[in-house]
Amino acid sequence: MKGIITVVGKDTVGIIAKVCTYLAEKNINILDISQTIVDGYFNMMMIIDMSSKSSEFDDTVDELKSIGEGIGVDIRLQREDIFDSMHRI
Repeated sequence: MKGIITVVGKDTVGIIAKVCTYLAEKNINILDISQTIVDGYFNMMMIIDMSSKSSEFDDTVDELKSIGEGIGVDIRLQREDIFDSMHRI
């Protein structure tokens, strides 16, 4: 199963490191990543492969949200099919 992670917030040191370290610990592979910083605001989107994950999807959603709260950014995880449905024209 693939998922889409979005991270948005004020830029600070270590955002990518925190997210990537968590994913590695949970055996979640990053398939693609894009990040930009505009006028001090950080925006990142990741496509991840959760087929070998070591935790449940809902737990991963909650844990990523908690990591985001700890570093002052909003981190969201959605299933790829749900994300695609929401953004289809």
